[in-house]
Amino acid sequence: MKSVTRSLRILEAVAQHQPVTVGELTKMFGLPKSTVQRTLVTLNEAGWLRANRKDTTRWEIGARVLAVRPAALQGSSLFAAAREPMIRLRDTLNETIHLSVPDALQSMVVVDRVDCTHAVRTFHAIGDTSPLHATATGRAILAHLPKADIDELVEHGLERFGDSTPTDDGQLRADLARVRADGYSVNRKQYRPDVCAVAAPILDEDGTPLATVAASMPESRYDEQRVPELGRLIADAAKEIAARRNGA
Repeated sequence: MKSVTRSLRILEAVAQHQPVTVGELTKMFGLPKSTVQRTLVTLNEAGWLRANRKDTTRWEIGARVLAVRPAALQGSSLFAAAREPMIRLRDTLNETIHLSVPDALQSMVVVDRVDCTHAVRTFHAIGDTSPLHATATGRAILAHLPKADIDELVEHGLERFGDSTPTDDGQLRADLARVRADGYSVNRKQYRPDVCAVAAPILDEDGTPLATVAASMPESRYDEQRVPELGRLIADAAKEIAARRNGA
């Protein structure tokens, strides 16, 4: 295995099995322990890997890995198309606006953010990830994926993050049906305590969900009666972003 290829494969293995030990990686690849250790140290020095805080003998992916995809997207047509509508949406709502993309069925990744002016506001760093089933952004994507993808997600289990997190098949599918009917998704403390959000999907010309635009806010500013209005404004912004991306 050439050194670059070996490093990439070890990086992929850590991402899949993290937190993982040198010994476990040695068995996976059949390489000398010293070779694996040296590769891990090199990737750590470059910011791609880090030692687990609770157990420093185990390795996990570092912040640079999470930053790669957002950085790559900054020159993309999606990123360029979304920026102005996001700013206008922030100015209208005065809430934090996020642009997120799916990482297969693994997570949603925040790739851009426009902050509101409130002293108390939600915060998601660029590169932050969140589960699809427990968030407005994730369910906005899931609602437009094939049934086989939703089946696969359910089979892997739906982790509970709060009392209202959808953790069973029927609950999730009912929510996704509402998202398709309404054109937007709502999250009220289903992932993070005291954080609410409304999100809408950005669809490709063939209906494939590419990304989401969302407004997030502390629960103290969440108004159930305003949700339909917020949903319409956010869905309109998502449609504008899609049209701008497609050159319409």
